[in-house]
Amino acid sequence: MSDETPKTPAEPLDVYSVLTMMIDQMAMIAWQKLGLQPDMMTGKMDKDLDQAKVAIDVIAQLSSFVESKLDESDRRSVHGLVRDLKLNYVEKRKESGDGE
Repeated sequence: MSDETPKTPAEPLDVYSVLTMMIDQMAMIAWQKLGLQPDMMTGKMDKDLDQAKVAIDVIAQLSSFVESKLDESDRRSVHGLVRDLKLNYVEKRKESGDGE
């Protein structure tokens, strides 16, 4: 007989949880591509503003799908994340001389 404890049944896949995880992952990539955090694979700072913009746009779009499922605090956090990323993007574009 095995000493393993019985596993509880897994919860069904929740699309909103997956979207929230995708937002978190895209945010990490956006900060990296803004040149504000080192790349998690290489450890180097690697700025690519075109890719940062794509990541920020994806976050904004994904957040529109999960917003109704979030409590007020999480909703404010997501709005703040999008705002902060957009502000930093604009600032980095100005620094690079490509102001939009």
